[in-house]
Amino acid sequence: MNSRYHLSQRASGTGLALLAAAALVTGAAWHTVDAQTTSKAATVTTPIPHAIAGGRDSYADVVGAAAPAVVTIRTQGKARVSPTQFDMPDMPDMQGQDDLLRRFFGDQFGQRGQGQGNPFGQRGPRQFAPRQQRGLGSGVIVTTDGYILTNNHVVDGADDIKVEMTDDRSFTAKLVGTDKASDLALLKVNAPDLHPIALGNSETVKVGDVVLAVGNPLGVGQTVTMGIISAKGRSTSVGDGGYEDFLQTDAPINHGNSGGALVNTKGELVGINSQILSESGGNIGIGFAIPVNMAKNVMEQLRTRGKVTRAQLGVTVQGVTSEMAESLGLKQAKGAIVSSVAPGSAAERAGVKRGDVIQSFNGVPVHDTNTLRNRVSEAGPGTTSELVVLRDGSEKRLSVKLDEANPEKSARKSDAEPGIEDKAALGVAVAPLTPELAARAKAPKDARGLLVEDVNPDGRAAAAGIQPGDIIQEVNRQAVTSVDDLRSAVKKSGDKPTLLLINRQGNDLFVTVRPNNG
Repeated sequence: MNSRYHLSQRASGTGLALLAAAALVTGAAWHTVDAQTTSKAATVTTPIPHAIAGGRDSYADVVGAAAPAVVTIRTQGKARVSPTQFDMPDMPDMQGQDDLLRRFFGDQFGQRGQGQGNPFGQRGPRQFAPRQQRGLGSGVIVTTDGYILTNNHVVDGADDIKVEMTDDRSFTAKLVGTDKASDLALLKVNAPDLHPIALGNSETVKVGDVVLAVGNPLGVGQTVTMGIISAKGRSTSVGDGGYEDFLQTDAPINHGNSGGALVNTKGELVGINSQILSESGGNIGIGFAIPVNMAKNVMEQLRTRGKVTRAQLGVTVQGVTSEMAESLGLKQAKGAIVSSVAPGSAAERAGVKRGDVIQSFNGVPVHDTNTLRNRVSEAGPGTTSELVVLRDGSEKRLSVKLDEANPEKSARKSDAEPGIEDKAALGVAVAPLTPELAARAKAPKDARGLLVEDVNPDGRAAAAGIQPGDIIQEVNRQAVTSVDDLRSAVKKSGDKPTLLLINRQGNDLFVTVRPNNG
């Protein structure tokens, strides 16, 4: 079965003239921040006084408490039509028809008039004047003085933002700020008699909890759907590498629900609906919401400073697999193993070494790399934090003063060329990394080890994902610079997985190779 799935960050609806707005992914779990103690905004501080589902098989009381806080957001902005589209004489609406044809039949319908047999007789390409694009999404009133949370992709590129309340009032909203990395935006309206929602605690949400999704799907009007929390801490790996810690739910979410509320059975906000996973773009029961604890932190930073800053350690980390754990002598496959430390980074200053397994950050266990990144980012630049690492079987505590994250960091690239062959036990052809080979492979200047020049497709190395051009730097934490070093180190592994440190395109990473009997 050839089934293709895609993530749609635009759970926001569109009209005929809508050009899809830029989307992203994200979400750090800002669970330690209490916005109500750091903010002077008029936030909701007490539970909504309702008897929830009092003896009835109904969530009407929950909906009655939460629904007035969920608004419809309509945006309008200027979009420029591609210069490959053409002006149609005597057909003034052909511009919109071009959009429809391109949507259903592909970009070839944007190329009319560029070749022979042009049925419309155009004289050639021309640039259209800017036209209006309109968007539809949802938002959530979170304070009594008019602050509204929504998705960044709902308001991205908008020149005019209108907010429609459930009581049919409409207001023009001011865009306070956006945070692309978390796909959140903060709006402000000046309006009386608002009904904000109470903010819950997404840290206490459990898989299996009943939740309701409230929003305006496909522009049909406010709609409520029900489901459960399917998973926590999800990373969809979509967009530009934003911070992700999604709540996954099967509560139906469709286009137009973006920025809407995910609420618990107390009527409290636990998430902001953001993405769906779908074959067709419609709901199939896999939706993602940004945790409210992260949203509270982002909201406060946008409200007080107009932007969001995050902290970083300055390390590249990988999740610890069961094979890695066995190779390192760990009792459990948990934590994050450091594959590289950036020179001059907070981690280097604190004494973090390559090969350290980070077990906890500020007393919170590290279960995977996504958890670690989110915990670090929430701590804030300039703060001093505690790391617990496992190094050579011993536990160490390190104090680290965090840096500010640099989102513009880019990876180096390298191209390897085939050369001499010397078959090693792993099923690879390797050669010592001479200056000439290093230059041809565009390897880092300080790289040491063995250049992989060929991989046996049926060998153990290929099964582990090793590729030509990789540079093997260490085997089981020991440096290797010759073929004999490699053979000897692999032989010592015996019936345990072999842990390799390789450099690929300028990035260090650990790879485990199964034993011969594995």
